[in-house]
Amino acid sequence: MKILALFHTQDDGSLPKASLETLTSAVTLKEQTSGTLAVGIIGKGATGAANTVAGCGAESFLTVSSEAVAQARYATDTAAADALIKASGAELVLAPGTARFTRCLPGAAHRAGAQIDTHIVSVKADGGQVLTQRWFYRQRILGSFSRTARPWILLADVGVNAPWQGTEGVADAKEVAVSFDEVDMRTSVSGVRSPAIDAQTIKPDATVLFVAGAGWTKKQKDGQFHIADAGVLIQDFLQKAKASLGSSKSLVDLQSEGQETLSFMTHMNQVGQTGSTPRHAKGLSTCCHGEEPHAVGWRFINERRAINLDPNCGWAQGKADVVYVGDAFEIMTKINALLS
Repeated sequence: MKILALFHTQDDGSLPKASLETLTSAVTLKEQTSGTLAVGIIGKGATGAANTVAGCGAESFLTVSSEAVAQARYATDTAAADALIKASGAELVLAPGTARFTRCLPGAAHRAGAQIDTHIVSVKADGGQVLTQRWFYRQRILGSFSRTARPWILLADVGVNAPWQGTEGVADAKEVAVSFDEVDMRTSVSGVRSPAIDAQTIKPDATVLFVAGAGWTKKQKDGQFHIADAGVLIQDFLQKAKASLGSSKSLVDLQSEGQETLSFMTHMNQVGQTGSTPRHAKGLSTCCHGEEPHAVGWRFINERRAINLDPNCGWAQGKADVVYVGDAFEIMTKINALLS
């Protein structure tokens, strides 16, 4: 079987972590099928990026590094990916499910006459065929399936494989010629506007996920609201622990209901059945009383901890590894003091 590991570079010319995770899966599949592996890289500094993974055992390295693909653009990325797939002659294409590839690879699949599946969490060879797995129905059902159609493009979810670790070297990279003359290149990046590091609350690579619930906005034991104090405590922890922020549905819904809530919390932070399902090594849930966010949204959290006044709540019983029974305001104040 001919396998192509398809990547794109970052602005500095390096490969993102998601690409190295996908490379681990591609190398394993190559060994299982006794097939051949090619690495294709799109973007600025593609040749240098190929050198960083030269020790992966690939038989060939293909690149498209012209100025046209220096920035993410659907038209040019699609043309480059189509050219690499055809030049490699690959039957199976593994690529990371990044925003850039999720946008352009469906179009490349159409041009290459390929089938494509997204959100893949496992790829393995079994009995002469390739079996893949992905979650369905809000991460509740894990399905296994295969296809006979070739080429077959698989977009792998981030965080399901360990990043590839190997030696660098000098990859004999071949530049694949792509004609961009007839490609619509009207889209251009005029600049980048992003929040400051300490204002960014969603951090997929963070070790800890901190999830806040609506309890932070309720009356506390003194009969008063302390929403401003809650915001200070939570943001202080996020900064000191370099943690990512999650939210229950009930908390983010308070804004639409006109109630005062945490100003830095949006629906993008929501985890659970109708939110995201993040992957972090550890998770800490505070002021959350519903089982659904934890049963679904915390499915891939390795170590789960919670702060709750009620040791018999549904989350505490059977879903958390450790439960701290106490007031979240008091406990988080103590934790922040320890982190200081």
